[in-house]
Amino acid sequence: MVGFIVSLVFDWSALRALTEGPGTGGVLRQEPGDFRVEEVPLYLPSGEGEHLFVQFEKTGHTTAHVLRELGGQIGVRDRDIGVAGLKDRHAVTTQWISLPGKVEGRLPAFALDGVRVLQVTRHTNKLGMGHLRANRFVVRVRGAAGQADAARHTLELLAARGVPNYFGPQRFGLGGLNAEEGLRVVRGESRVRDPRVRRFLTTALQSVVFNGFVNLRLERGVFDGLLAGDMAKKHDTGGVFQVEDAAQETPRALRGEVSATGTLFGKKVKPLTLDAGELEQEALAALGLSAGMFSSRKGDRRLTRVFPEDVSVTPQDDGFTAAFTLPRGSFATSVLREIMKTDVDAPDTPDDGSGEDGALEDTE
Repeated sequence: MVGFIVSLVFDWSALRALTEGPGTGGVLRQEPGDFRVEEVPLYLPSGEGEHLFVQFEKTGHTTAHVLRELGGQIGVRDRDIGVAGLKDRHAVTTQWISLPGKVEGRLPAFALDGVRVLQVTRHTNKLGMGHLRANRFVVRVRGAAGQADAARHTLELLAARGVPNYFGPQRFGLGGLNAEEGLRVVRGESRVRDPRVRRFLTTALQSVVFNGFVNLRLERGVFDGLLAGDMAKKHDTGGVFQVEDAAQETPRALRGEVSATGTLFGKKVKPLTLDAGELEQEALAALGLSAGMFSSRKGDRRLTRVFPEDVSVTPQDDGFTAAFTLPRGSFATSVLREIMKTDVDAPDTPDDGSGEDGALEDTE
């Protein structure tokens, strides 16, 4: 049983990389400004309406902490605050929130060290979780002098072929152990009673299975191809379809038009079938799991690869700065791991429910 439990702990070395070579090395987050995240909204506020849209920049706080302080200071209930994604404390992050328009006059009274309001405007509807197109990352890598060209080469390759859309270590909590408790939850053995926490822990277990599925696709040489039974997603329209003839559809995948999805298991999502289903079952069986163990969740589908956009690398005296944009829900650490080939952002700090380097979005 000990070996079984250990397999649930997040470990970059257990997940295959797409790119080859030694990597640039280096270290992250030596200073707060070394890791910057800016939300790319799904839509811009119209400038009029009953909801107040506020864009703010924060350093050293989680989104949840900022919203608690804001609500307490200006008298807004949690349920009346809209947010598109949750950002963690270990970065300088910029994002939008929405508030009831009636509190506009109270907003100037809000004050919190490390937080500054950038814009205030109006819109017709409340901001909702997932109302987010992408995140823009600007990351300083130190201790990697002379490695900017190597970083650029890798980042451009990822922009062309896609990056494995692994859930990063922020998803897995202190020591990467959330999935262990998630296993106890789905087995009915956990002493955790808070429903929200139980959902969060089960989500970590879902993520382990998904990472295993992506890893198997890399091992079997079908990362940027398709298998019979895959549920593939069109990158331009978001449409999802079942792959019946893998040979016919794979050229579209190789051109980056479509990609396979993996299952985040739950009662509303059907497991894959045929060849893709066999691979998915292998990922489950490796952890002693079955799809039915996730019946407490609705479930979802997640792309097995995403394409970084607007990529660039700028040399620095002690390393380089990498900039790229990823779709919502994707982790910058998956990109940085390919570039650096190090155990980037190992899960050695408490998880507070935020991620995406990031934003942990509960899409269910």
